[in-house]
Amino acid sequence: QVRLVESGGGLVQPGGSLRLSCAASGSFVSIDTMAWYRQAPEKQRELVATITSGSVANYADSVKGRFTISRDNAKYTVYLQMNSLKPEDTAVYFCYYVGKTTIWASPFHVWGRGTQVTVSS
Repeated sequence: QVRLVESGGGLVQPGGSLRLSCAASGSFVSIDTMAWYRQAPEKQRELVATITSGSVANYADSVKGRFTISRDNAKYTVYLQMNSLKPEDTAVYFCYYVGKTTIWASPFHVWGRGTQVTVSS
């Protein structure tokens, strides 16, 4: 069983920065795509950023130029550096991994439990 644990959320003033981390534990042979999603109150969960195993990153238009996704393959960890934060970035942030438990297995999809980010003065 693969488990993800996020950290780094908190309260920050507008214009501030936070860095989220998500680490995987369990039994697997590869982690392919890593991603961050977020869900604001009474809104649907939305994609924030993705990064492939080759470190190709993509971003939602709303965060381009402000957020940076990166990964440490040796630690099975993905990061989200968030700069110039705005009140509209307030949400619960979830990490999401796609990987394989064995080379013959179908890909698994696993979510973290989320970490709260609040941007407010």
